[in-house]
Amino acid sequence: MNRIAAPLACLLTVLLLASCSSPPIQRKDGSSSIRSFSLRDLAKSDVDTVIEIHQQAVLASLRTLTLKLYRRNPGEWRKSGHASADAATEALFKPIPHWHLSSQMRLDWQASLRDAWREDYPGDRVKALMDGLLVMHMAAFDNRTEFYLLTDVDAQKLYNAARNTEAVAWKLATARNPRGEPTLLSNGADGNGVANLSFEREFGKLIGNQDTLARIIEDKSNREIRFGVVNLTSMVFLPI
Repeated sequence: MNRIAAPLACLLTVLLLASCSSPPIQRKDGSSSIRSFSLRDLAKSDVDTVIEIHQQAVLASLRTLTLKLYRRNPGEWRKSGHASADAATEALFKPIPHWHLSSQMRLDWQASLRDAWREDYPGDRVKALMDGLLVMHMAAFDNRTEFYLLTDVDAQKLYNAARNTEAVAWKLATARNPRGEPTLLSNGADGNGVANLSFEREFGKLIGNQDTLARIIEDKSNREIRFGVVNLTSMVFLPI
């Protein structure tokens, strides 16, 4: 009897979850974030699902920033030998589905972030910058892409990643080469003098996502976040 009851209970759970699901959000670009149900979802708590949703939003912001930077600085993707800004962006994020097997995971993200601003750096500055941010943010999620009941996420790492990202956003807006030109073009103005602050808005979304999730994890784990700041002049980052 027990051998029948267990599969039946599992089936009823699946049917109940399916009946309670909400319709997907209708976005302007036609995209949808709705996910099909998997039996693995039974091993996830509500907080685990929230973590995955926030991580997906973080990765989406990083991808958007990468593509925008490559389009504003086409000379950079050419340094890496790519055919377009889109191709360079795809190459950077290709390892995500198998991140734990990727050599990219072991990149020194602090050195990469500093390389992006070095006057003598000969390589692709956008790749150095966004590689550093991607590896740092993935490290803040303990280099995982799925989260389960026994998965431990550190609120302090999420908080530190948000502060480091604030420092990078400031550096991007202020860094100049010896000729007084922006090291990397980002925010600017259109032909009518109207400010384009799309980079600032995307960085704001990225930082807000990490801060919100850090607060959620802090409440769940009862471990208080230690507040800290980044030394902007020397780009000494908070540890992850």
